[in-house]
Amino acid sequence: MTSTCHPLVARAHRLADDLLAPDAERVDQEGVPVGHIDAVKRSGLLAVSAPEEYGGVPAAVARETAEILAGACCSTWFVQTQHHTPVAMLAKSDTPVRERLLGPLTRGELLSGVAYAHLRAHPRIPVRAVRTRDGWRFEGTVPWFTGWGLNDVMLLAGVTESDEALFAFTEAREQPALRASPPMRLAALTASRTVSLDLDGLWLPEEAVVLRLSYEEWAAADRLKTVNASPAVFGIAEAALALLDDATAGPFRARLTAVRDQAYALADHYAPHERLEDRLALRTQSYAVLQAATTAAVVAGGGRAMSLTGKPQRLAREALFLMVQGQTKESRGAHLRALGGGLAQLGHSRGA
Repeated sequence: MTSTCHPLVARAHRLADDLLAPDAERVDQEGVPVGHIDAVKRSGLLAVSAPEEYGGVPAAVARETAEILAGACCSTWFVQTQHHTPVAMLAKSDTPVRERLLGPLTRGELLSGVAYAHLRAHPRIPVRAVRTRDGWRFEGTVPWFTGWGLNDVMLLAGVTESDEALFAFTEAREQPALRASPPMRLAALTASRTVSLDLDGLWLPEEAVVLRLSYEEWAAADRLKTVNASPAVFGIAEAALALLDDATAGPFRARLTAVRDQAYALADHYAPHERLEDRLALRTQSYAVLQAATTAAVVAGGGRAMSLTGKPQRLAREALFLMVQGQTKESRGAHLRALGGGLAQLGHSRGA
């Protein structure tokens, strides 16, 4: 069965066409509603990164559903995409929390958020995990948590005194030692209900822990996840190209298809640690295609594109967001070098 024929792809299309896309401009201004998340929960799409016996699907299917959701409503996609890392981590675990949460998370009974991006700030440690007699106490500030008020649980990470990365689950709600800021006002995806979290001795039992390993080991694996092009980038680019006439969109779409095919071929046919430079190069090329496509949609839309209810400028803002989402030192450096190289090439051509 090809990914296009998979039942979950058909469900993603129905969800996008019937609910997400028609409401996207309103959601962008008002916030992702609970009804959108309930629809995602019912769709079966929260299981795409799970083992097959829990409803998991091939990578090609997961990528296609991500493209569809992101292209329809990037804010809703961004809230639900947080869920897939906790599911994948639980799937590889043999801890008690796996038995408690993996089933409900993959069946759509619960939605999980993530609070671990701050680990990438190491050696600075925004959140410290301190050992207690029968569990762990978390101290510090989580700078970013997406989906507050929509998520049921969260995967929280901290760094231990032994410089280990420790991940544990807790409820995604106000608690005596966990306080959320007001929702952040962002240039894009304010609708995703992103907050910061203050942790003042939040205690979690040992059985809430899903993973504990050296920071260096975690960071090495994390870097491999951030070198590939994101399916959401292609989804937003396709949505922007759909606003152009066929003749105008043709060259953009040809370039998009070429970059996407190469990026997905690397993801499917090589080990995650192989051809890292090629992966990063394609990631930056995908951003170039995204920026060109969304800019073209704004240009074609003219003055109307500047309205906050206009689709072209929403897509352009979402494109800017995706350029920093999941960013690491390596991916940022590769992107900046590519941008600098493009400017140098432009200057050379002008001089000629």
